[in-house]
This record gives sequence, C-alpha cells and structure tokens, in this order.
Amino acid sequence: MKKNIFIVIALLVLVTITNAQTTTEVKKEVTPATKKWFETISLRGYMQVRYNKLLETNSDLGCEQCDKSWGGNNSFFIRRGRLVFSGNVHDRVYIYIQPDFASSASTTSNNFLQIRDAYADISLDSKKEFRFRVGQSKVPYGFENMQSSQNRLALDRNDALNSAVANERDLGVMFYWAPKGKRELFSKLVSDGLKGSGDYGVVGLGVYNGQTANRAEANNNQHIVGRVSYPFEFKNGQVFEAGIQGYTGKYVVQSISTSKNVITKPNGEYLDQRAAASIVLYPKPFGLQAEYNIGTGPEYNKTNNTIEQKKLHGGYVQAFYNLKAEQQVILPFVKYQMYRGGKKQELDARSYSVNDLEIGVEWQPYKNVELVADYTISNRRYEDAIKPINDQTGNLLRLQLQINF
Repeated sequence: MKKNIFIVIALLVLVTITNAQTTTEVKKEVTPATKKWFETISLRGYMQVRYNKLLETNSDLGCEQCDKSWGGNNSFFIRRGRLVFSGNVHDRVYIYIQPDFASSASTTSNNFLQIRDAYADISLDSKKEFRFRVGQSKVPYGFENMQSSQNRLALDRNDALNSAVANERDLGVMFYWAPKGKRELFSKLVSDGLKGSGDYGVVGLGVYNGQTANRAEANNNQHIVGRVSYPFEFKNGQVFEAGIQGYTGKYVVQSISTSKNVITKPNGEYLDQRAAASIVLYPKPFGLQAEYNIGTGPEYNKTNNTIEQKKLHGGYVQAFYNLKAEQQVILPFVKYQMYRGGKKQELDARSYSVNDLEIGVEWQPYKNVELVADYTISNRRYEDAIKPINDQTGNLLRLQLQINF
C-alpha cells in the first residue's frame, strides 16, 4: 500500500511539472551542437591513507563498519581510492559514476574495485529544480551520511545513523526538489570548504531495495524514505541548516552464525524503521553539527541466543572551528557519539553499546592535501553468537593523509 501511494505521488508530480512546462515554456529546447556528450564528462577523485597504531592501548578494540584497519595487527591502510566520472550527457540528464579502488572484502582482503555510485539525474524542468535520481546512490537519511568522506572532519561516520544504511547507499529511485537558489547554496557550502553535505534537495523522497549497497534484494519489500532539510542564510553570511528524515521497510538478516544455532524470525525478516533530526551551523568561523535518531530493528540477544526485534537510539554532537592562515586552513574539532542498538548488516545483527569521544584537527597546507590527526577515546560493547561477551575500551591516535585531485 505504501509503495502504491509513493508511486501515485511521483506520477502526480511528473504530470504537474510537465503540464507547467507546456504552458510556460513555448520555446523549443536547444541542445548545444558544439560538444559531443563525452566531451562534457569530468574526472576527479581522492585517496585516503591511514595509520591507526599510534598510542594504541587495546589492539582488540575495533569497528567493523567504520574502518577495518582499526585494531588487530593492521598498519598502513588505503581507506578510500575514488574516481568520479560525472557530467551532463543531455541538457536534462546528468550522470554520476564513482568506483572505489580500495574496498575491503574482509579484514584480510583489501583493495577490491567496487561501485559506490552509479546513477542518472533526470530533470523535469529547465531550472533543474525537480529531478528523479535512478540507480545506486546515497539514501537521503542523515546529514553526515550525505556528507562525502572527502569533506567530513572526523575519520568515520557516527555509529547511530550510519548503522541505518551500510555504505550510505542502495539501489532505487529518488525524487529531489530544491529551488535554484538553494541548490546553488548547497553547492557553495561544499566548494567554499565549509563541510557541506552536497545537494540532496530541500525535499527528498525515495523507494529503494533496503539490503544496502551492492547486495541483492532479499524479500521484494522495498524501503521508503523521506527527508526535508532547509538551509537558512542570514545577512551576516552565517548559514544554519535543520532537517528531519525517516524511513521504513523490512530487512532480511543474512549474516548468521549457523554453527551456533542462532534463532531468527521466519525468513530472517525484521521491521527496519527509523526517524532522525539534524542541525548544522556552518563554520563561519565556529561550527556545530548534531544528529539523533530513534527506531527499531534486529538485534542479537545473548541471553537466549536470538536475533530479536528491538528498539534503538543514538546520535552525536560535533563542535569545530575554521581557522585560515594565508592559503592554509586549520579545523580543530571535538566529537562525542553514543549508540544503543543492533547493526543489521553485521554478523547476527550484532548488539552495540557505544560511547566515543574524538579530539582532532584537520590541516590543509594547500587545496590538494589534507592531514587529519584524530585522538579517539572509545568504550564499545559489540556482541554476537561468536563473541557473546565482548566489551572493549581503549585510546588511540589515528592519522590520515588525503590527496584531492
């Protein structure tokens, strides 16, 4: 029923915009004949190299979803190696393809080529205020999830909202709307180095598989997501953005410790439902970023060896400052996060209790080079059928060199 309602709404939007065009736009669409479509494609990218062993107090402490080089006997690690192919192949068709050359299949197998994004934006009007995004792309849930890792200050996204969508992406159809002025502002917040999230519309609606990126659908029961995020620009140049978002669907838990006889619901299917609020004060020069979400999903219960339907909650707050010295940029930051709940994509929908404090600084000596030092004080309980008792605490200094090109 929910899917049908969404499809009807999308069709009504399409018909409305098309009718508006035919009555207000009498001139014919002109496509430049001077360039072929492949001449409009641009290429850019970035690479991140990390080292996480300095001042480490507990090698058993790690974070599977965050960074597979955290903990154990790991040393230097290529966290990301991305190339982005993008451009307008038609006046109203924009393509975006982003492979990652440094994906990790496990803690021991690294640097696999994997698609992160592969989508087309189809605009319904000449101003490109209304558009459909078709393919594998980010699910519009959470500001930090939308924010590119190329722009983010802290080395990893927070557990609370990022556990909603592994790799932040899935395969489906999204609808975005934003006035031209707001689209330009979203772009400027990124290009000016203010740690923006990019343009995901003032309003976003979508239908997607729900099993997360690069995974086949498991139950033919699509997720539905909605997001509203509005940036307020004041006369002094300060920008404040507030947003709300939520999604619902059914998720099939597929990673299960079969040797431990873990009990699941029939077909491993669980209600996957969340809502979140976001606020962002962009760093001019002081910045503040905070998000919190609540919901329900699968979570392992060690007392009865069962993956249960349980409530979850958590969020983070981050304060930072934008210092400029001639051509150099320095961004000190402090971030605290907490999370209580399961991680549906991990083994046995692993149960988590997280309390982390990060104190760090990003230094940009020039545009193409960024160095981040992130001192992490962590207290994490993460338990499954293989490790039903696993409470780890520790501190470490994490370093990252990022090259932009």
